[in-house]
Amino acid sequence: MTDTRPAIRVSEIFGPTIQGEGVLIGLPTVFIRTGGCDYRCSWCDSLHAVDNQFRHEWKMMPVDAVWQSVVALSGARPVMVSLSGGNPAIQPFGGLIERGHAEGYRFALETQASVAKDWFAELDVLVLSPKPPSSEMRTDWVAFEACIEAAREKPQVVLKLVIFDESDYAFAKDAAARFPSLPVYLQPGNHTPPRRGEEDAAVDLAGIMRRMEWLIEKVTQDRWFEARVLPQLHVLLWGNKRAV
Repeated sequence: MTDTRPAIRVSEIFGPTIQGEGVLIGLPTVFIRTGGCDYRCSWCDSLHAVDNQFRHEWKMMPVDAVWQSVVALSGARPVMVSLSGGNPAIQPFGGLIERGHAEGYRFALETQASVAKDWFAELDVLVLSPKPPSSEMRTDWVAFEACIEAAREKPQVVLKLVIFDESDYAFAKDAAARFPSLPVYLQPGNHTPPRRGEEDAAVDLAGIMRRMEWLIEKVTQDRWFEARVLPQLHVLLWGNKRAV
């Protein structure tokens, strides 16, 4: 039977490995990284899934083909599936989520919350990650609220923010104040992301850890006890290496 569901633009599918950040940090996960994004963050660490220069590496895959890849990687044992990008909200994931749920898999999606989709309500975890001033992008808070509304209080919804400097920290506090019901996760940014074609480039771990210490001090001094400060565990373990 022909799969008539919309195809998904895929950059790469890999795992299982551990989730490296946020609310699901450390959890074994299979990743579906989509191709294409409506943002161009100055410090993007996944240009291979964002920049049109790499579009020849992306594949339009039917839902069945994507799902068979997930099943093969997981050995047909249900696992968390992370939908990432780029901006995965651009892609039509509703059919895949329905298929996976029928077989006991769970789904998490991380997005900058610039595009809302009805199928957000079918997710298990929705991570909203508005981009701070250092990204050189501007957050549309109306679109952000539309993403929360699309979730219809069904998945776990959390707020995750990358912090590079004082301006980013102030942005994070403002975002948390706008949405006080959302759990908040903060992480120091990787200021040495890979350049185009250099995904295994070395990272400045010492610099990242100094920023981590600074961020912890800021949160504790401000008595911002609702926030959780976590590293990007995959960066500490594997640097800028892809598919880990």
